[in-house]
Amino acid sequence: MTDFTANNTFVIAGIVFITIAVIGQSKLGFIEINPGFFGRFLALIIGVSSLLYAVGLLNFSIGTLDSLRTYLPELIQQSVSSINEILQGS
Repeated sequence: MTDFTANNTFVIAGIVFITIAVIGQSKLGFIEINPGFFGRFLALIIGVSSLLYAVGLLNFSIGTLDSLRTYLPELIQQSVSSINEILQGS
């Protein structure tokens, strides 16, 4: 888990919690997820706040639109490579 930043942690947590909030009752392998109304609402609040916090952690020192076009693909590539490292390490 090298080069795993707090931003990636909050993005992954936000996606997981929003997925729980949207799907609700489901069976995931041998684990059954049934959060109920309050659990789904809490998961939605935690997921949205995690994603907003991750957006707040981004460094917005991007100057021009051209640098934004090069910055976003690099950020996506780094995120995908770190997720692949985590999945292959498990």
